Amino acid sequence: MTIAAAGMAAFTASAGAETGFENDFAVTPISLAGSYLAGRSADAARDLEAAANYFTAALGNDPENPILMERVLVLRIANGDIEPAAGHAERLIDIDTRNPLARLLRGVRAIKAGDLAEAEAEMAETARAPLAVLTSGLLTAWAKQGEGDTEAAFELVDGLSGPSWYEIFKNYHTALIADVAGQKDVAVRAITDAFETDGSALRVVEAYGRILSSAGKRDQAIEALERFMQTQPGNPVIGFLLDELVAGKDPGPLVSSTAEGAAEVLYGLGAAIGTDEGTELPAAYLHLSLYLKPDSHLALTALADLLVSADRCEEAIRIYGRVPQDSNLRRNADIQTGFCLDNLIRTDEAVALLSKLIEKNPEGLDAIVALGNIQRGRERFAEAAETYSRGIATIDEPTAGDWRLFYFRGVAYERSDEWTKSEADLKKALDLNPGQPQVLNYLGYSWVDMGVNLEEGLDMIRSAVDQRPNDGYIVDSLGWAYFRLGRYEDAVAQLERAVELKPEDPVINDHLGDAYWRVGRKREATFQWNHARDLDPEPTDLEVIVRKLEKGLVTDGASDG
Repeated sequence: MTIAAAGMAAFTASAGAETGFENDFAVTPISLAGSYLAGRSADAARDLEAAANYFTAALGNDPENPILMERVLVLRIANGDIEPAAGHAERLIDIDTRNPLARLLRGVRAIKAGDLAEAEAEMAETARAPLAVLTSGLLTAWAKQGEGDTEAAFELVDGLSGPSWYEIFKNYHTALIADVAGQKDVAVRAITDAFETDGSALRVVEAYGRILSSAGKRDQAIEALERFMQTQPGNPVIGFLLDELVAGKDPGPLVSSTAEGAAEVLYGLGAAIGTDEGTELPAAYLHLSLYLKPDSHLALTALADLLVSADRCEEAIRIYGRVPQDSNLRRNADIQTGFCLDNLIRTDEAVALLSKLIEKNPEGLDAIVALGNIQRGRERFAEAAETYSRGIATIDEPTAGDWRLFYFRGVAYERSDEWTKSEADLKKALDLNPGQPQVLNYLGYSWVDMGVNLEEGLDMIRSAVDQRPNDGYIVDSLGWAYFRLGRYEDAVAQLERAVELKPEDPVINDHLGDAYWRVGRKREATFQWNHARDLDPEPTDLEVIVRKLEKGLVTDGASDG
C-alpha cells in the first residue's frame, strides 16, 4: 500500500526562527555555501550519512536556519542515528513547538524509557498533518493500553478521522490492542475487518492467522493462510506460521507489549509510505521501529528493501546481513543480497551465494528462480535455461502459478537459438495461464518475426496490448509486427505511441525511425535514429544505427536492424 498523501511535505511542518545548533559530527570546516552544496550533492547521490554530516556543518555556519535544522533531523533519524538526533529535536522544538518529527522522536524515546505519560504529552503537541495524526493517535492508543486503559485506547483509535487509508490501520491496531488485553471477540472482529479490506497485506494476514487460532478458529485461520500461499507461494512468514498451525502449535500473539505495539505502528507506516518524495521519511519510521524493537527481522528487511529501491545496495547488503541465521527471513535476505551483488556487477558472487542456497535446499524454487533471472539478465541464456529446468524438475504437477518458470525458460531457450524448446515452453505457459499478456506478446511476436502463424501471432500481440495498453514494450511489439508484415502506416501509429510511453528506450526509437523511413518521412527517420544513437544502445545495435544514418534503410524487406 502506498500512502499518496503521506510524503515529506505533508508530514513535516515548516520550522520557525532561532536555535543554537552545534556541529555534533566531525566534518572538515567549510563555508556555509560549500557545506550546503556538498549536502545537496550527497542527497542527490542518496548518501544519507554524508548528507547529514554536510548539512550539520552548514548548520554550524547558520545556526538559526530552520530548514537546515529539520533536514538534519530527518537525515539523522533516517540514518539510524537516533540518540544523536535527540539533541536536534530538542532545539527544533524550541522554535517550532509542534514539529511532528521532533515530537515523534521524543515520544518514541519516552516509550522506550517506559514513560508513557510523557509519550502521550509529546504526541498531543504534534502538528495535525494526515500522517502525523494517524501516527500520534496510534502511538497514544498504545500508551493508553500500556497504562491499563484499554477502553480509552479503543476510543482513541476509533476517533481517528482522515483519508480512507486510515481504516485498515485502525482496524489492525484495534485488533492487536484487543489481543494484548485478552478481549478475543473484539480482536477477531477487528482483524476480520482488516483482512476483508486487504487480504494480501502480509502483516494483516499474519495477525489474522494468529488471532483466529488463539480464539479457537484454527481451521478458518489455516484456510485463509493456505489461500494466501496460493497467490504468494514461498512466503517465509506466512509459510512458517501455517506450518505451526497445521502442527497444532500455538504461535502466540503478534504483539505483547506497548513498546512492541508502537514499533508495529512505525514499521507498518514506514513500509507503507511512498518514496515519491524520497526514502528519508520511510527510513526514519523504520529506524524508529527498530529502536523500539531491535530484533524485528521484518523491519530490517523492509529497511534493506527500501535501500535497494534507492540504489544503495552496499548499505542494503549490510542490513540484510543483520538478519540472524536462524530467522525464517534469512533465506529471503540472502536471495535479496544476491540481487544486490548482481546490481553491483558482482555477479559471480551472486551466483555463488544463490548456488549455495540451492545446494542447501534443492526444492526451494525461490533461489532457483532468482539465480535463473540473474543469469538471464546477464545474457547467460544457456545457463539460465539449465537453472530453470532444475526448478521445473521439482514440480510434480504444474499449476497456474508455475507459468513464469516455463515462460522464463522459454525466453532463455529462444535467446539460445533453441526455438523448438522455446515454443513448447511458451505454449505450456499459456496453457497454465491463458491470456497472460507477457507470454502472448513474446510468442506472438516470435511467430510474426519468423513469418509463421502470422494472423494468430498478430492477434496474440493485439490481445496483449488490449490488456496492457500503457506498456511501451508491448505496444512496440505490435508496431514492429506491423512493420515486419509491411503494414508501415499501422507500424508508425503504434510505434509513435510506444515512444510516447517509453521515450528513453533506444530500440523503440530505432524502430520508429525505420517505420518513418518506409513511409517516406526520411528527415524524421534520421532524427529518430540520431536520438536512438544518443540513448546508449547495445554495441551491436549502435553499429546498425550508425550504418543507417550513413546510408539510410537500404534493404527491400525488413529493417536493417
